[in-house]
Amino acid sequence: MTTSADLLSVRELSVSFAIPAGIARAVNDVSLNIRAGERLALVGESGSGKTVTAMSLLGLVRGATTSGQICYGNRDLAALSSKEWRAVRGREIGIVLQDPNSSLNPTMRVRSQVFEALRLAGVSREHRQSEAVSLLGKVGINDPAGILRAYPFQLSGGQQQRVVISIALAQQPKLLIADEPTTALDVKVQAQVMQLLLDLGEQQHMSILLITHDLSVVAGFAGRVAVMYGGRIVELGDTITIFESPQHPYTQGLLRSTPRADADQGTRFDAIPGEVPPATDLPSGCAFRLRCPFAQARCAAELPVLSGMNQAGHLVACHFVGQLEPAKRPAESSDATA
Repeated sequence: MTTSADLLSVRELSVSFAIPAGIARAVNDVSLNIRAGERLALVGESGSGKTVTAMSLLGLVRGATTSGQICYGNRDLAALSSKEWRAVRGREIGIVLQDPNSSLNPTMRVRSQVFEALRLAGVSREHRQSEAVSLLGKVGINDPAGILRAYPFQLSGGQQQRVVISIALAQQPKLLIADEPTTALDVKVQAQVMQLLLDLGEQQHMSILLITHDLSVVAGFAGRVAVMYGGRIVELGDTITIFESPQHPYTQGLLRSTPRADADQGTRFDAIPGEVPPATDLPSGCAFRLRCPFAQARCAAELPVLSGMNQAGHLVACHFVGQLEPAKRPAESSDATA
């Protein structure tokens, strides 16, 4: 179960799917906790298992084999029935998806969609208009009454995302999952959306789990960062430590490939070689070893355990943490990558 400081605690969560290509092991023994009022970022490339992890926290993964515990307060969410889940989604845990077009019904006015969220929150029919206007105002929408009369396709991407956020907040959840909330938005609107989430989290003492592949949106937002690769957490720690002293080769690679506002003009950013392996064909041992410049034979033979480096809660899953030196990436045919 969760501790007094934790809002949600995940223990050894694994999620796999049987597909024609084989068994897709999307999430593998993931353990993490989210504290009350905390902002935690879960980062990694597409295919790392971030979204499946997030959907599991809401019981929205269908057709999968799932194991482990998801404890919210004194309840194990993994054991809830469909009816019991309906009392958790929205009311306790809300979600903002990466594409507002997939969240909003294009054939319904915004008014109907916000009103439905308010109905589920227990707002009476006669008060829904005023509550909807207030809710849209809180997320920074100008002319909320006019926006309520519009259809989603008549709104800009930033306006659509703000509507989605308002719907997610209608039932005042204690935890908000924001899954790539700035995808497809321009840089200025991205900054506005992230600032909005930051302000709302602080005002409502709401925990936020931010799912992203973009480390540039994490700095200044999240207090802690969990780095995910191959369905596993490979590094976890406070944001300052992760940015200033990353220990896992994958985290180091992500940071090297992330543009920085303070970088000199003409600075090159190095992409991580190779691709994320498919969940149906994860390599033995460390899943990152085929792309890692430090890989050795042990990396293929033994799965590294996520363990603590210090008392500050900095966890790393690497056999050679603290002793890595630059090395040429081994050939694909070597023992280290066999």
